[in-house]
Amino acid sequence: MAELIIKDLHVSVNDIEILKGIDLTVRSNERHALMGPNGNGKSTLLQAIMGNPKYIVTKGSITFDGQDVLSMEVDERSKVGLFLGMQYPSEISGVTNSDFLRSAINARREKPISLFKFIKEMDKAIKQLDMKPDLAHRFLNDGFSGGEKKRNEIVQMMMLKPQIAMLDEIDSGLDVDALRIVSDAINECQKENGMGLLIVSHYARFYDYLKPTHAHILVDGKIVLSSDASLVEKVDTMGYEWIEQELNITLKKEEKKAPLSLGSCGAKKVA
Repeated sequence: MAELIIKDLHVSVNDIEILKGIDLTVRSNERHALMGPNGNGKSTLLQAIMGNPKYIVTKGSITFDGQDVLSMEVDERSKVGLFLGMQYPSEISGVTNSDFLRSAINARREKPISLFKFIKEMDKAIKQLDMKPDLAHRFLNDGFSGGEKKRNEIVQMMMLKPQIAMLDEIDSGLDVDALRIVSDAINECQKENGMGLLIVSHYARFYDYLKPTHAHILVDGKIVLSSDASLVEKVDTMGYEWIEQELNITLKKEEKKAPLSLGSCGAKKVA
């Protein structure tokens, strides 16, 4: 069983502390909904786990099956079984989807995947996500619509077969039909591989499709409440204002942030 354990995690961006002590454990076959108002640290948590160098861990630990994630570069985190479906996927002209994915898959294997098996699996993923047949030969996200970029992230997830997948608003930009298609693909991938899921979304419909086993609300860099899927329903019905009264905390107002790419190296833990 895969197990991602986060303890007392503090993360800063440009010397401003964003995460202020996160404790969270995600295991195989679990589905964790991570909710909260915009600008309170949800994307920061996922980016820090995956190793974006803009996000500096100042305190705490992240372990994956007993291994120190913070000591790993980004590619090492991917190789051990972590995956991030990004809110703002990067466009890479000159690199085809097939070349990118085959290289990523082979980096995880002792023996390269056969061309026949690779083509078979990619064709299956493309059809399941209802994407254009020429996807394999198109440059990575180059000229893609917002919805195509998000579906392409799920194609990558299906091909890489991670043990823990983190999805950062992967549903944004999807219409109703695409949302169902993406949700079905995620459900099937988890059923086949038993991966754990950490899902950031603002929409109850997406969670209705994915049926979380756990739900958390993150406010001002801290997880202030955890429960089961009923918490998703309560937020959908009542919003977040009730938190101020029930938990005696003040909701942090949204701060607009520019889209960020993953970067090329992992953030190191600061003593």
